[in-house]
Amino acid sequence: MTFSEQIISIIKRIPRGKVATYGQIAALAGNPRGARAVIWLLHSSSGKEKLPWHRVINGKGQISLKPGQGYEEQRVMLESEGVEFDLYGRVDMERYRWKP
Repeated sequence: MTFSEQIISIIKRIPRGKVATYGQIAALAGNPRGARAVIWLLHSSSGKEKLPWHRVINGKGQISLKPGQGYEEQRVMLESEGVEFDLYGRVDMERYRWKP
C-alpha cells in the first residue's frame, strides 16, 4: 500500500466525534514528517474518496481553514458530531483526539 493509500485508509477510520491531526495521520501512515502530504490529499481527494475531511485539524487543536473558506462548515460539522470548541476555537485534544 502506498503512503497516499495509507493516509486515505487512516482518514476513513476516524470515528464520529473524534479528530486527528495532519501530523498524527502522517505518522500512522509511516512518515511522521508527511503532514503536508495529508493536507494535499485532503484537498485533492476528499470528495472523490468520500473522506471525513472535517475530522482532521492542526496540531494546536484548531481548524486550519480560514473564515469564509471552509472554517464555518468544518466547525458546524464537528459540532454536529459532539466536538466542542473553547472560546479560542480550540478542541480539547485530550478528550477528542482519536487514539487508534
